[in-house]
Amino acid sequence: RDAVAKGRFDKFVQNDTFKKGTQTLDKDFVASLDEWRVYLAKSIVLSNKKINEEELNYAVQQIIDRLIFLRFCEDRAVEQYGQLQKAVMTKGSSYNHLIDVFKQADDKYNPGLFDFKKDTITPSLKVPDKVIKHIISELYFPVCQYEFSVMPVEILGNAYEQFLGKVIRITAGHSARIEQKPEVRKAGGVFYTPQYIVEYIIKNTVGKLIDGKSPKEIAQLKIVDPACGSGSFLLGAFQYILNYHANWYIQKGYLNKKDKNNPLSPTGVLTTIEKKRILVNNIFGVDIDSNAVEVSKLSLLLKCMEGETAASIKQQLSVFHDRVLPDLDNNIKCGNSLIDFDDELNFGGEKKLKPFNWKRAFPEVFKHKPTRNDTIKSELKAHYNKVKSQSVASDDLLSKLTDTVEEPAMEYGLNGGFDVVIGNPPYVRQELLGDYKEYFEKHYRVFHGMADLYSYFIEKGKALLRHDGYFGIIVANKWMRANYGEPLRKWLKQINITEITDFGDLPVFDGATTYPCILIYRNSMPVKHFKVANVKTLQFSNLGNHVEELQTIVNQENLSNEGWSLTSEAEQNLLNKIKSKGIPLGKYVNEKIYRGVLTGLNEAFVIDNETRKRLIKDDEKCAEIIKPFLTGRDIKRYQYPQSDKFLIFFPKGFTNHRSNSTKSPWKWIQETYPSVATYLKPFETSGKKRTDMGDYWWELRACDYYDEFEKPKIIYQVFQVTPCFIWDTKGHFCNNAIWIIPKNDKYLLAILNSPLGWYLISQYCTQIQNGFQLIYKYLEKIPIHSIDFAAQNERIKHDEILKDVDLLLKLNEELKITKLQLSVGQLKQQIAHAENKINQLVYELYELTPEEIAVIENSNKD
Repeated sequence: RDAVAKGRFDKFVQNDTFKKGTQTLDKDFVASLDEWRVYLAKSIVLSNKKINEEELNYAVQQIIDRLIFLRFCEDRAVEQYGQLQKAVMTKGSSYNHLIDVFKQADDKYNPGLFDFKKDTITPSLKVPDKVIKHIISELYFPVCQYEFSVMPVEILGNAYEQFLGKVIRITAGHSARIEQKPEVRKAGGVFYTPQYIVEYIIKNTVGKLIDGKSPKEIAQLKIVDPACGSGSFLLGAFQYILNYHANWYIQKGYLNKKDKNNPLSPTGVLTTIEKKRILVNNIFGVDIDSNAVEVSKLSLLLKCMEGETAASIKQQLSVFHDRVLPDLDNNIKCGNSLIDFDDELNFGGEKKLKPFNWKRAFPEVFKHKPTRNDTIKSELKAHYNKVKSQSVASDDLLSKLTDTVEEPAMEYGLNGGFDVVIGNPPYVRQELLGDYKEYFEKHYRVFHGMADLYSYFIEKGKALLRHDGYFGIIVANKWMRANYGEPLRKWLKQINITEITDFGDLPVFDGATTYPCILIYRNSMPVKHFKVANVKTLQFSNLGNHVEELQTIVNQENLSNEGWSLTSEAEQNLLNKIKSKGIPLGKYVNEKIYRGVLTGLNEAFVIDNETRKRLIKDDEKCAEIIKPFLTGRDIKRYQYPQSDKFLIFFPKGFTNHRSNSTKSPWKWIQETYPSVATYLKPFETSGKKRTDMGDYWWELRACDYYDEFEKPKIIYQVFQVTPCFIWDTKGHFCNNAIWIIPKNDKYLLAILNSPLGWYLISQYCTQIQNGFQLIYKYLEKIPIHSIDFAAQNERIKHDEILKDVDLLLKLNEELKITKLQLSVGQLKQQIAHAENKINQLVYELYELTPEEIAVIENSNKD
């Protein structure tokens, strides 16, 4: 702070001495917020025995928000520096003096933050002087290291986003503790939306609507975030519109106009009056968390105050007789955006559910009547022609649609709505939705029992939009391939998607792999194509420019309900061709793809070769229950597996079945397999703690496919960076990071290891860390060409592939033991030649052209 205040920050940064132990401002600030919250909460609970959790959370949030607001004003010279310090050092109750300061702020600013007509809780609290004095001291130099005059409001929002992920609980002993909210704990934390994502979505939604419009026209536009949190998207939208207005006024010559009502100050920035007008007219938000609602208001009000001085505020109060800030109660509201009032369902009380009726909450937004302009009629006619071409339709359908406009009014927002819906909905997994699912099933077409919460926000967005409005959101991309996403995919195919930007597994959100994508659509008749960009790196200077370079066109009609692969129309046609030449892998192998063994205690059941030899030396019979065991490092493409690990294999039911249900099962194990029993005995306690054991602590969990490991099979790791499938006939078991396909089919092995196989994996499976997760529900969908043995041409190709696979296995075995470099080089050439032959034969079986082969091989290079 001292370096900033004295203008020596650059020099400070260059000095390495100060860098050790530093962290980003938002993380440091949230630590301060947490400390103040804990101290306040514990003291309030002790001094106010009748306060409940809801009141406590509200009171702590209000006090902290008010202090932060006023400290921002002080450091920006809008308020007298040190007024809070002075108030709490005055004789009498420090807290009561603080309340007096808050009341004065209400007269001056009117932000709703200090409205004691609404707030009847905080004025009546008892808060010890030492608590208030301690917190106030930490807001000022030298204890406080923050310079609020230069702290961006966005930083405050980032910190508050973390802050809002926690809640205060009152313990049985009437103390206070802070804990993460269940949904935050389940999601692994709170992840603030990066500013470049916010700006990109706003530019491609808000920006598209206001471009070329006058301030008067823009005043009619309504922008909402239905899960606003700390308000990052609302702040971004507000700032974007402020910048647009300032530029518009400058271009129109307002800088030179001498008028007290000039919306532009002599320095070229918007006046507070103009900023207030824009804020109240254009920015709206809803959140289920009442504290988040207050933080959103605080952030927006501080943004509105940027650039103000004591003089400008004095002028506003004296000349315009207007308090400085607007009341945002009619703009930012608390409620459950997804659930309306419904008497038929009981969720354990509306207080917990917080149902929300959008039309009652924002009547001005939804009051518009149906419009019968030429554009809408044209779209209705196009819709009619499409319907008529696909099914038998009566000739009076068009006149019915254009005359009544009833169904399209509901479907395309002709009865009003928001112009833009934007945001980043909370990541709440389906396990936490509980009874809400009954409501979602009844009211949402995208419902699936396993769908995460964001699915419903995507559909809700359309219901909130007026005709031609924009929807822009960042969510997880798993809906594109997951089974639970099928209803959503079907629904989206009826929507006018404008673009999807997929970030794969890139760490867009700091510290988390969330597989994010940006989805933007428009509330109008769907069109055939939309833009797609698959982003492979975050090393760009401007996301918009980077996306524009990557974008391709996708034909919406070619997307499969079973899963979306966002590729160009040429690639989509290629995928459709490949699909037509095969059947899904799951069907090809009769759904027989199995995960490896989960022991629950590898240190007991997985042994090395030396231990195996010792156990067998002491007792030869135990060899029958010790199986070769593979881990990921043992899986090498087109090679027979070799392992120095082994599995002590007592499956569930083994003991009872073999011993004829003896009354002393452990004694039977000791007598039958004495060396193994002696080895396992020290693991008894930890073995009993497993949740996935068999009938006894020495047995593995129940599994109905253990026998499949003994058969000829294909083995592969579930995570792959390059295609790596192996062949096994030695009965290897494997760990749970490895899966098996128990099918005696080296032809299938060849397809999976081929460039075509890898291309299909990349199109169907989830990307992660420069590779792909070959999870069964995705892998099962890749098309495998089934050989028609009655066709001589196919039979010959099949046999050639088998011969080359055997050759590859043989050559790789030779390569393992060959030491002469000349021979190593020759073997590698032979291996490459054999693989190339297989790859060409696979291409031929799928009847691919040279151009299509080039698409596949170029895609694999990426």
